[in-house]
Amino acid sequence: MALSIDWLSRLLGMMNVRGQLELRCSYGAPWEVIYADSDEGEMPYHIVLAGSAILETPGAGKPQPLGAGDIVLLAHGSAHTLRDGSGARPKPARQRAVMNLVVSENKGTGEHLDMLCGRIVLAPPHDRFVRAFLPGQLVVRTSKSGGARRDGALNQLNGLVALMRAESIADHLGGHAMMNALSAALFALTLRASTESDEAPAGLLALAGESRLSPALAAIFTEPAHDWTLPDLAALCNMSRATLIRQFQTKVGRSPSDLLIHVRMALAANELKKPGLSTEAVAETVGYQSVAAFRRAFSQQFGVTPAHWRRTHVPTRQA
Repeated sequence: MALSIDWLSRLLGMMNVRGQLELRCSYGAPWEVIYADSDEGEMPYHIVLAGSAILETPGAGKPQPLGAGDIVLLAHGSAHTLRDGSGARPKPARQRAVMNLVVSENKGTGEHLDMLCGRIVLAPPHDRFVRAFLPGQLVVRTSKSGGARRDGALNQLNGLVALMRAESIADHLGGHAMMNALSAALFALTLRASTESDEAPAGLLALAGESRLSPALAAIFTEPAHDWTLPDLAALCNMSRATLIRQFQTKVGRSPSDLLIHVRMALAANELKKPGLSTEAVAETVGYQSVAAFRRAFSQQFGVTPAHWRRTHVPTRQA
């Protein structure tokens, strides 16, 4: 029996997602943490366990206040600063290694902050997909109540964060592996909670909040090799072609055809990593009958040919 898989599961399934919980911050005000731009494919995250913080991200608008229970994911790896709200000169922090984690602390005597910091790591080229279709900054406030559907995701996140907190303060055997696995789960649950939020962000997650558009999303992620046309996708959603395009442009800033091409190329990059699979076979797998058309689309997306991608991303066998 064929398994029915939702579009978000398919998106996560086509990405090689890893998580790293790196730091536990224990500060008294005044304090400050500065992050430079992350390497490609890296998305910092922060979980405020207790206290409060101000998040400043250049080019992202006004500073964002964070409180206990808030989770922030910098999906584009942007430089950012976290600080208390006192405006005073921060107390210097020092770091010490404990089992499976690094603790950063200062001698500030003001309001106490307890925060977990880490990063989500995506293998190329899936970081490109994230930058194209997810907003640069995702904030989920797990302490806020909503409808039953939304509370379900928030309760799951609260349970996950509680487990991460417990692992971060105990020297359990296998703790490092556990915290990294929980970090990867945090990514999936944060995306889920964002799709269920009453204030869903712009991008693919905001699109997911529109039930009328769900059939188009499901079709693109479930059957990306199908020869979908804009009229086909519009018919699935019981709307006109013009309305479908307008909905995508308003919420994502891109067309349904752009999403389809990005999904196809992400899957093609995965397929090209498989030894022995020809370029012709990969092209057909992702919906291209013409190898020339596939090479052209792949090169436009990634700036290199499929053959070059394979040479640089498939490990050579040792004799």
